[in-house]
Amino acid sequence: MKRLITAVALTATLAGPAMAELVFPNLSYRTGPYAANGIPFADGYADYFTLINERDGGVGGEMINMIECETGYNTEKGVECYESTKGQGALLYQPLSTGITYQLIPRVSADGIPMHTLGYGRTSASQGEVFKWIFNYPATYWDGASVAIKYLMDENGGDLSGKKIGLVYHNSAYGKEPIRTLTELSEMHGFELLELPVDHPGQEQRSTWVQVRQQRPDYVIMWGWGVMNQVAIQEAVNIRFPMENFIGIWWSGSENDVMPAGERANGYKALNFHAVGDDFELYDDLEEYVWSAGLGAGAGDQHGTVLYNRGLYAAMIAVEGAKKAQEIHGVSAITPAQMRDGMEQLALTEERMADLGLAGFGPTFEASCTNHGGSGRAAINQWNAETGEWEVLTDYIQSNQDLIERLVEEDAMAYAEENNIELRCQD
Repeated sequence: MKRLITAVALTATLAGPAMAELVFPNLSYRTGPYAANGIPFADGYADYFTLINERDGGVGGEMINMIECETGYNTEKGVECYESTKGQGALLYQPLSTGITYQLIPRVSADGIPMHTLGYGRTSASQGEVFKWIFNYPATYWDGASVAIKYLMDENGGDLSGKKIGLVYHNSAYGKEPIRTLTELSEMHGFELLELPVDHPGQEQRSTWVQVRQQRPDYVIMWGWGVMNQVAIQEAVNIRFPMENFIGIWWSGSENDVMPAGERANGYKALNFHAVGDDFELYDDLEEYVWSAGLGAGAGDQHGTVLYNRGLYAAMIAVEGAKKAQEIHGVSAITPAQMRDGMEQLALTEERMADLGLAGFGPTFEASCTNHGGSGRAAINQWNAETGEWEVLTDYIQSNQDLIERLVEEDAMAYAEENNIELRCQD
């Protein structure tokens, strides 16, 4: 009889939604060459879910079950983590890897499980007519490329003609993502684009920066991750490239990226789509319900950092999506399909962010059947080595939506034709 009960329990576990809990797998990487950046994100992600359980008793009366699976930022392991957790009632995946994302897009679409790639992944997945199950709000890589160029335009009186801009990028699907947009922008604005790939994991870049020294670009934009960012900033210092002319995408703008270079990293810039620091009411609740109770994830040394805040942000969006799904369907034990509906009808207004204790934390956005990519806005931050803090230089800058929408439409429609996908959202 004991053996029979165990089998029944196992069957119930695999069934997922019948367990009356909300399952959010965490495809983390606390090991490997990208661990220094994976850890703070994973800690923030876990701590927010813990807060919701401890303070609110879960979401709509349903407790959150976060299942953490180590990927090491390895695409094959990421797929294995997905396959091993999807049958446990998974409601939403956030893989924190463009490589893993590309492999999971057809899988989650076939399995009917939504995936949120927060400012990463396949940019054209923002086209909801084609990519029903994928969300990448509040901004995409192509938005980031456009915002960087808009900022440089402003810095140069609206004219980049004759300028040379280098792109130092991780030689992977992630790093190649902005090339198409930057190429279009170079033709529009008359600057020369210099492409400079860096092979994984990015510890050897001397030849890249020899090219920078020889080619003498006016600005360098970086699409890096992990140790690659640290090495790039150090190499830039070595050739005396001016830090104020060096701008990273939001995955190249954490404390881990600049601190190894010390004072010499002063003035380095990076994009961001959320606030930095811990000056938010939410942090008071984290202290009371999570950290003081000994329930915090990791070593507890990442609070308020860029990537910890990004993990909080990702988890907050997941929770808000679940709440919206419960509201739409009138049930608390939601299914993955219902979770998808919640993500598609999610609206993060200034009022809602304030209610969550995150007033001013990020740009407002509203998803829809056609728009899974958000508002496409990002700000420019600058590292102050003296204070050891990121300073916000600009308000949120709107990307060139006319260009982005055209490129997204072209890429999404090509994907739909290639994969025989019928368009949604038709009147």
